[in-house]
This record gives sequence, C-alpha cells and structure tokens, in this order.
Amino acid sequence: MASRSPSRSEEQFLCSICLEVFSEPVSTPCGHNFCKRCISQAWDSIESCFCPLCKEVFSTRPQLKTNTLLSEMVSQLTLEKRSSSMEHMPDFSEVQCDACSEPKLKAVKSCLVCLSSFCESHLQPHLSAPRLKKHQLMEPVDDLEDRICPTHDRPLELYCSTDQKAICVVCSALEHKNHTLVSLKEAFEQEKVSLQQTVAENQRLVEQRRLKRCLDHHTKVLEQSLSKHKERAQALIQQLQQEMCELEKSSTEAQQLSLSTDPLHFLQRCPALPPAGLKDWSSVSFEPQTCEGSAARALSELETRLSQKIHKVFIQLPKKDQLRRVQTFAVDVTLDPDSAHPDLVLSEDLKQVHDTDVRKKLPDSPQRFDPCVIVLGKQSFSSGRFYFEVQVKGKTYWDLGVAQESVNRKEKINLSPKNGFWTIILRDKDQYKALAGPSVPLSPLRPPQKVGVFVDYGAGLVSFYDVDSADLLYSFTGCCFREKLFPYFCPGLNCGGTNAAPLIISAVDTESPVCEGLK
Repeated sequence: MASRSPSRSEEQFLCSICLEVFSEPVSTPCGHNFCKRCISQAWDSIESCFCPLCKEVFSTRPQLKTNTLLSEMVSQLTLEKRSSSMEHMPDFSEVQCDACSEPKLKAVKSCLVCLSSFCESHLQPHLSAPRLKKHQLMEPVDDLEDRICPTHDRPLELYCSTDQKAICVVCSALEHKNHTLVSLKEAFEQEKVSLQQTVAENQRLVEQRRLKRCLDHHTKVLEQSLSKHKERAQALIQQLQQEMCELEKSSTEAQQLSLSTDPLHFLQRCPALPPAGLKDWSSVSFEPQTCEGSAARALSELETRLSQKIHKVFIQLPKKDQLRRVQTFAVDVTLDPDSAHPDLVLSEDLKQVHDTDVRKKLPDSPQRFDPCVIVLGKQSFSSGRFYFEVQVKGKTYWDLGVAQESVNRKEKINLSPKNGFWTIILRDKDQYKALAGPSVPLSPLRPPQKVGVFVDYGAGLVSFYDVDSADLLYSFTGCCFREKLFPYFCPGLNCGGTNAAPLIISAVDTESPVCEGLK
C-alpha cells in the first residue's frame, strides 16, 4: 500500500475488496470489477457466490474474464506514476568543481583535507605535488563538512560498532579506546547484509498483513451473526493498514539505501530501519464464540487458508539460508521402543535403528507396529513448528516423515496422507518418491546422505530437505492436522546385509552465525 492517499483519478481504479489499484482486473456478470485474486479468495471461503458490491447472488460460480480495457488503463496509470516519481527524485549524480569559475565542470574527486571537490584539470596538483599527494582523496561528494570529525577536524575513517557511529583516528585513541572498531568499508558491508534481510522481512510482513485484511470482507458478509466481532475486526484491520504503510515506507527507504555505494552515508542512515513497535500478528485470530453453522465454518476455513498463504510468502532467502532458518526449529528426537517392530534393533541412546531379520520376543501392545518394520519418535507435536535430521547414508531402502497418533499399526499399511502418513521413501537404491496418494517421483541431483524433516503444524506443511546441498526434496502443503504428530522411521528390511546400515537421528547445528541471525 502506498504511503499517501490515492488521487481522485486513481480512486476509479481501486478494488473495493483490497482498496488498492486493480491487479488482473476481472468483471462479474453484474458488471462490477475486482482484482482476480481478491474475488477468487472471497468466493473460495463461502458456500454461495455473490457480488460484494451489489450483493447479486449467482446460482453457479461465474467464469471470470479479464477486463482488457480496465487492465490497459491500470497499466498506463502505473507507468505515469512511476515516471512522475522518477522526475521528482533529486539528482545526486554530479558534484561540481569548487575551483572552476562559471561554468563549473563536473568534479572527479573530493579531498578530505582541502574539503573541496576538483575536476580533472584542477585535480592535477594533488597527483603531482609531493605535499598534496598525502591528502586523502575519495569519490566526489557534496557533503564534505559532514565527513570531518567536529571535535578533532580529522576525516571520519573508522566505525565504532559499540556506539554505532563513525569516528576519526584521534577519537579511536581517546573516547573509543576499548571499543570494537572496524573500517568504514567493513561496517558498510556488514550493515548492508543486515539491511537486505530487513527488506525481505518487511516484504513478508506486508504480505502477511495484506492477507489478514481479507477478513474485512468476510466480516461484512457475516455481519448478521458476527455483529459483536465486527468492531474488533475493524480496529485490527485499521491497525493492519497503518502497519502496512509503515512497512512499505521502510521497505522503499531500505531499497533506495541499499543502492548506496557510500559507506558513511549508508551507516549514518541505516540505524533508523526497520520501524519499531510492530504488533506480532501470528497469535491473532478471529474465531467467534457464539457463531453457528456456516458462519463458524467459513471463519475457521479462512484462518486455515490465511495460515497457509502466509507460509507461502516465507522469506525468499537463498536455499542454504532457507534451510538454516528451518534448522532453528530443531527439536531433540529419540526413538520409542514401545512402538518398534520386533525385528528392529535400537541403539542405547535411542538415536539409531536397523533391521536384523531376527525377530525378538517382545510383549505385544497396541502401540507396537507389526508386521511393518516401523518405529515412531517418542516425542509428539500438536502445534507450532519442529525440525529433525536423519542420516540415510549407505542404505538402499528407507521411509521418513511424520505420522498421526491414530494410524493403523497392526495390518499392512498404505502410506498416504489420507491414512495419516506424510512420507518420502527410497526403493531399489535410487528410486525416490513422495507418497502423496498417488505417489510423486522425485529426482534429487544426487543421493541424499542426510535428510531434514520440517513441519509447520498450523500452516499444514511437511517439507523434506537434502541437508548437504540444502535442496528442497518435496513439500506436502495444505495438510489438515487434527491429532498429535510423531516422527516416523522405517529402515527397511536387512536384505541379507545389503540394507544393514542404520537410520541415525543426527544432531542439528543451530549455532552457526547465519542461524543465529535468522532466529
């Protein structure tokens, strides 16, 4: 959302659902226009389709067609706004020579000792005279006075990480003697990486708040049965809109600042980002206490869908940084002996399991798998996110994933989400599949030696990673979890020793600097 109010000419191009300029405008049979995504999401969450503006009800869901004329007009408006924005941007690209008489030539260097900028001709004495050669030259800037220490009249060459300010050499020996000091360039590179993460996080927060605003439409549709919740929803929506404005403004400033190549200019303006005081919306819900029938179901479905979509706009980091982020949700998993098939051998620390082809005499119980050579983790999860890693090196057959508590343990098992299993498998040394019902063939670039399993219970997500390459092997999305989930392990039959290697639950390294920065 832009940080200013739309002009009168823009108002006719605003979608009445998201209150923003149309994106892929489509028309309903009654002649009203909406963003394709907005009207589709609105209709996905209700049993009967109707126009949010005139309330006309459609017996069947209409086929939406793009409004070509409106789409072209919106594109033209966007181009005009972008052009206007560029015209009003200040031009800092040229610094004039201080030694030239009119007309002044373009400066090629600035001197921090002379506090002046020079064109190529007037710079020559600094390149030839022994005394002037000692002066400190830099790329031309027009704020030389700001680059001199006001206390010691020396150039600002260092950065104090302790006090987060640029200082001169004399300052470093006096007021900042025992502080952490780095060069301006080094501080510039460090803060630029942090700023890029801020930009990505702001974009994620903007999208999160945009999705939450969809609740405004559903509040209006259900206002008869949700009257006591409407006031709360409206207040939250207003707060969402305000935070979106602040985040988008911060993102714009951050993106412009990220283009800077001037270390001092960058570091002096960077501490103001990102905006402070943002509300944590992850725990906010709109669950009614007294609603009945379709109203309660509609809001419940909406919350699920929002959770799923918010996960889809998860920070778009490089794949290794994305893996490191999910690794921050690592949990300590051990094997549950009471669930293990009698042929399986578990290590003393309950971190390894393999098949022996020799059946042990063990007491039967409802928890034990038989006839399938399966064992579950001892820990269960019914909310939040969790992650664990399993070494599969040297094996020709294995299953990994999660299973719900009520799965069948006493008959031949058909692994699928329908039956409470979310798994990927290896067969015949190199045949990888995701058992999604029907199965999906997988083609990893190389055989995984260690597999990471990540679950977001609220978002209905189960993802599998090749830990060494950080490649995403497969994701189950849109899952509907209603029970406790347990880590699931099947080392496969021993097969005369060809598949004797154990599955090993590995410790996850969450102490790397990148992981700490992503928590």
